[in-house]
Amino acid sequence: MVTQYKNLINGEMVDTGQWLDVVNPATEEVIGQVPSCGKDELDKAVAAARAAFKTWKKTPIEKRREAIMAVSGAIKENADELYRLLTSEQGKPHQQAQQEIYGAAGISAAQATLELEDEIIQDDDTRLSRHRRVPVGVVGGIVPWNFPVMMAIQKIVPAMLSGCTIILKPSPFTPLTTLRIAELIADKVPAGVVNIITGEDDLGPMITAHPDIDKITFTGSTATGKKIMEGASADLKRITLELGGNDASIVLPDADPKKVAEQLFWSSFSNAGQICIAAKRVYIHEDIYDELSEAIAEYAKNVKVGDGAQQGTGVGPIQNKKQYDRVLELIQDAKDNGYKFLLGGDADPSGSGYFVPLTILDNPPEDARIVAEEQFGPVMPLMKFSSEEEVIAKANNSEYGLAGAVWTANPEKGVEIAEQLETGTVWVNEFLHLSPFAPFGGHKQSGFGAEYGTEGLKEFTYPQVITVKKDNVPA
Repeated sequence: MVTQYKNLINGEMVDTGQWLDVVNPATEEVIGQVPSCGKDELDKAVAAARAAFKTWKKTPIEKRREAIMAVSGAIKENADELYRLLTSEQGKPHQQAQQEIYGAAGISAAQATLELEDEIIQDDDTRLSRHRRVPVGVVGGIVPWNFPVMMAIQKIVPAMLSGCTIILKPSPFTPLTTLRIAELIADKVPAGVVNIITGEDDLGPMITAHPDIDKITFTGSTATGKKIMEGASADLKRITLELGGNDASIVLPDADPKKVAEQLFWSSFSNAGQICIAAKRVYIHEDIYDELSEAIAEYAKNVKVGDGAQQGTGVGPIQNKKQYDRVLELIQDAKDNGYKFLLGGDADPSGSGYFVPLTILDNPPEDARIVAEEQFGPVMPLMKFSSEEEVIAKANNSEYGLAGAVWTANPEKGVEIAEQLETGTVWVNEFLHLSPFAPFGGHKQSGFGAEYGTEGLKEFTYPQVITVKKDNVPA
């Protein structure tokens, strides 16, 4: 029998009697069901969050920290169960699922230590003026399917710490692990502070338009982000948007192909390429292009694509059929245009599961769809460049600006190039590293606002200045 997972509303685990199926992308089998929520359930969750906000915003921050640490502890204590469940619904190999679960627990604990201290603007004989941060109110969080637990936590924790309450909507493709966590924390967080409800795609716009929600925090595609920004404009909701990326990695001629090939491979192919900050365009200097491209392709041949629950799997399936079809369409477009493949290019439609063979393209043109668009799959275009000026211009020639990387034996040169890239995050000689203490956000059409660090925490607050005139006290 398929397990049914309930929603968390006002401290209670509830369902609607109507259920949505959740599918394992490696087998295409239904592995769970979750409630199908609409306006009534959303209204109940918002009412619970609004009522809880009255007391939660006044709760001492140390008490809020204790609740966050209880969330962190619940995830860590149940990590073994949670990472297996995550693999079954998302597809990523067990090792990567473990990293996400333990990472979520660690980020919770780390972010619980953040401070937003008051700032004295003026303190003299005339007046005392103090700048403080106050919670925005009720938050609506909308989470994608590629890192469902991590993305949920990076919305829930700063909301709680700031004094806000939250209604979270997981992706209908990957809600199971989040709802299991909801069950684990239901008695650890005051009723109404965290509410988690599931539904189909029409639930998102309902959250965005709800008049009693004060802020939206969304991770997902740029196209959807634009719709959210439009919907939130009706009542000037605060918004944080972490959107798409078409991240460029630049490999300078002094990099050692033998040392960087494996790292470059995983910078593109971790989580089957379904990472907003994965390397989606890899520019290699012409002096080492042949040697490095061959080394990456050779390494890839020894990486197993398969069910993430099976031992030895390095790359799992695409998470859902819609994205699977899109990745195959981009590969077919490359084939139709006669672009050269170093590896892959063919999918086996005979078996079950949304598996795409590891695919590496050899120097496609800049206007190729596989280069110009975000693939979000296990496809890696490698391109040659001859000068720094040329490659910086190519890297910046995108509507996106989320992250990027520079690989070089000279870190100072790496920083010099990094400072010229139009992205929110740039790594030199590493990839996919995020810190809970450093702001993460995009430039251009990759987003609006920031997550993580004090900058991310501020997104859940308003500034307030209180000024007291000292020499004018009425009798």
